[in-house]
Amino acid sequence: MITATVARVDIASTVAGIAAVQGADGRIPWVRDGKVDPWNLVEAAMALDAGGRHKDARRALMWLCDRQLPHGGWHQYYEGDGVLDATLDTNVSAYIAVGVWHHYCVTNDEPFLARMWPVVSAAIDHVVDQQYAWGGIAWRADDPDDGALLTGSSSVHMSLRSAIAIADHLGIPRPEWDVALVLLADAITHRERQFLDKSRWAMDWYYPVLSGVLVGDAARDRIDTRWDEFVVEGLGVRCVSDRPWVTAAETCELVLALDAIGDRDRATTLFDWVQFLRHEDGTYWCGMNFEGERFDEPGEHFTADQPTWNSAAVVLAAHALAGTGPTSQLFRREGAAVSSR
Repeated sequence: MITATVARVDIASTVAGIAAVQGADGRIPWVRDGKVDPWNLVEAAMALDAGGRHKDARRALMWLCDRQLPHGGWHQYYEGDGVLDATLDTNVSAYIAVGVWHHYCVTNDEPFLARMWPVVSAAIDHVVDQQYAWGGIAWRADDPDDGALLTGSSSVHMSLRSAIAIADHLGIPRPEWDVALVLLADAITHRERQFLDKSRWAMDWYYPVLSGVLVGDAARDRIDTRWDEFVVEGLGVRCVSDRPWVTAAETCELVLALDAIGDRDRATTLFDWVQFLRHEDGTYWCGMNFEGERFDEPGEHFTADQPTWNSAAVVLAAHALAGTGPTSQLFRREGAAVSSR
């Protein structure tokens, strides 16, 4: 059932706002002429696909193909024709698998899926090579001793599931990926203390649920345990537990996590709240500073722009709540858009 807010919100204008920032070469920067990172580009491409702009989504994914490094990964940030930050973030490199599988599930474009398989395969092999014996994934392939991040490893888990779904669909056995997936899920579920401590950040709270590692009662218990710490009544989700910032992206990612575990009431409530961050052109402000625990008067936006990845999170949340099509199934463990392993 489509909620009143989802039916009312003009998501098409949000998708158009993302497309308006895309470069002629396919890149999707955070803001016009700004920096690009592979993870957020993929998220924006998924929103374009959700909005029916499949050619634009393919152009974005092909921009990444042209810049894949010999080992299969990507740098963390690009700007103009150069590299802004040469860090090799494993989560950033793995996420192309989610974007490619999502694109296929929306379009049924078999030739494009086959074309992208070598890119996905190389990326996932590169990331799996960074897995510790205890199961976590080193967040930096260029400095694997720097530890593993719970949010990043959780996102990699979803990327692995998507890559395995592609491999299964193409009839290409990748048993080593199955092993890596099991080890990673075990680490996220049972060895959280071995990850770097980023517990102040909301993403560390909900990503094990969003990524499909935790399901059922375990997922609901995790969400409930820190709900009051991160969720601000009438506004949305704090980016950091001890700072007065609520953000559209974190709020909508929690919407996706709640929808995935069947908590539709709280998911739709949060989606309703986040609409105060909507810009008149249909894109969304990154977030808002506020003081105190109640929303009485709108505070100042803590960024003076509307990042493409931020609006993309709103689009994906809206499509999940709409409940129709493969996009709505992507973050649901039982959905057809991601391998059920």
